[in-house]
Amino acid sequence: MNKRWTPHATVATIVVRDDRFLMVEELSGGEAVFNQPAGHIEAGETIEAAAIRETLEETGWHVAITGLLGLYTYTAPANGITYHRYCLIGEAINHDPNAELDEGIIGPQWLSIEELRASKRLRSPMVLTCAEDYISGRHYPLDIITEHP
Repeated sequence: MNKRWTPHATVATIVVRDDRFLMVEELSGGEAVFNQPAGHIEAGETIEAAAIRETLEETGWHVAITGLLGLYTYTAPANGITYHRYCLIGEAINHDPNAELDEGIIGPQWLSIEELRASKRLRSPMVLTCAEDYISGRHYPLDIITEHP
């Protein structure tokens, strides 16, 4: 019997303020890279709750989720794992400068689209794709996501 292929379900949050994207500078493979606030969805957690939690844990920012940007699929060449990323759109509410950030997080950064386009330190191609899709006006209502308890 063949082993069943199982993608990893993740969330990411696009948060824009003053034409700058909230990014996470983090260590990956010993190098500092930029990513949207992102991470795995935990058992029993909704997609929206995961995005709110991951954004807080990685940046110290409290956000309100306002929409869905899209679903992105990426197979990482380093480990062969396929990630299904639900990218949600969030609005920055307030920042907790005393928030304890996840291990490996250097800190939050606000970057312009030009800085993202020029960066050689993006964690994956999804980072720029999501930012470009946001700028293009992609935005779906949250009720497009149906989650059964």
